[in-house]
Amino acid sequence: MAIKIYKPTSPGRRIHSVTDYSILTKNVRPMKSKILSVKKTAGRNNQGKITIRHQGGGHKQKIRALDFSRLDKMNIPAKVETLEYDPGRSAFISRLAYRDGEKRYILAPDGIKLGQILLTAERTEIKPGNRLTLRHIPVGTYIHDIEIKGQGQGRMARAAGTYAIVQSQENDFSNLKLPSGEIRKVSGNAYATIGQVSNTDWMYVRIGKAGRSRHMGIRPSVRGKAMNPIDHPHGGGEGHNPIGLKYPKTPWGKHALGVKTRNKKKYSNKFIVKRRK
Repeated sequence: MAIKIYKPTSPGRRIHSVTDYSILTKNVRPMKSKILSVKKTAGRNNQGKITIRHQGGGHKQKIRALDFSRLDKMNIPAKVETLEYDPGRSAFISRLAYRDGEKRYILAPDGIKLGQILLTAERTEIKPGNRLTLRHIPVGTYIHDIEIKGQGQGRMARAAGTYAIVQSQENDFSNLKLPSGEIRKVSGNAYATIGQVSNTDWMYVRIGKAGRSRHMGIRPSVRGKAMNPIDHPHGGGEGHNPIGLKYPKTPWGKHALGVKTRNKKKYSNKFIVKRRK
């Protein structure tokens, strides 16, 4: 994977970089049955009120339906046919052709090769793309697309370049170090895919200009200091002044930094061995 840098033909282009897509399979159309149109919410709830700021607009996208489970294809070999782009996610995707004739998309692991045979089974070979139960994965292995409770879809470590590490095996649980740094117990019966997620250099891409962010559906975020007192607790004053408060506040007057927001009664608290902070 690599980052592509263009000649500085304009101020925006000068600090602009993109992912090098030359490794993707050429002249391949996405499967029509796996294309989904997703309506944008612009960060609003069912009442039309903004619940997530700085979202809205952006280019229309048609994402691909991925198989994050693969449990109904147990012990059926699948051949990697393509490596493709998905506008709805940062990682690349691969099209698998199963021996029974069905084709599906999965998250592409880093280093996957066209023509490679992948398998989903309770216990199988430890190689990128194979999916098996956590209890049978050796300590120190990189994994992604991890189920949380078992017998469901993969939920954790799905973004480009992410991975979790198997730290230890204890009775019915596996201890995983997640991308956030958190160490968490996950059922040994849960399935995970071997390897790191593809497009590992995605984190180094520089957006370069405001217009590109708007195409991505990201609206500007404005500093509270730059607002009026009616709009933000940090607002007001002449010129460049400190916020004049004991602690930074949100637009709604609450503590902005260093506040724990996790629910103390969350069901998964007992599974966390070490917090990420």
